[in-house]
Amino acid sequence: MTTRTLTKPDAGTWAIDPAHTRLGFVARHLMVSKVRGSFASFTGTLDVAEDLTQSKVDVSMDTASVTTGAEDRDNHLRSGDFFDVENFPTMKFESTEIKDLGDGNYEVAGNLTIKDVTKPVTLDATYLGIISDPWGNGKAMLEASTKIDREEWGLTWNAPLETGGVLVSKEVTIELEVQAAKV
Repeated sequence: MTTRTLTKPDAGTWAIDPAHTRLGFVARHLMVSKVRGSFASFTGTLDVAEDLTQSKVDVSMDTASVTTGAEDRDNHLRSGDFFDVENFPTMKFESTEIKDLGDGNYEVAGNLTIKDVTKPVTLDATYLGIISDPWGNGKAMLEASTKIDREEWGLTWNAPLETGGVLVSKEVTIELEVQAAKV
């Protein structure tokens, strides 16, 4: 394995850039195909400490902004069967602990709140470094993922298939590709 040399981000608050960030998920449909979705509207900050393991992550997503590329499916996800956006307009992630695994890899533990149900999750994160845009502004780049059982957050709707199995997988992969700028 090659060791990467990464410039540590400056301590302080970094704002997540919605135009260059994807907060997404993947679920199985019909037990085989993958459906990808994301949230188009969100805010988030990375409060970077001198010791990166003391940093904090706080992200809030507008559940009504869920998009999968299919209007009927998106409307179903917004309904009471899934996110129930009228009663639960936001979902949140707040970090509680960051472990440095070396070579830019981290475990970011935190609390994920969906529909007022808060449960701990651990993201496998990779810090990709600081990249300067054409105007000389430093952008911190990272990606992270984890798998959850959506039913633990009350997202229990499903339909059985004649051949066995269900329409929508219980397991959902959360995928994050983040770009942030120092505030």
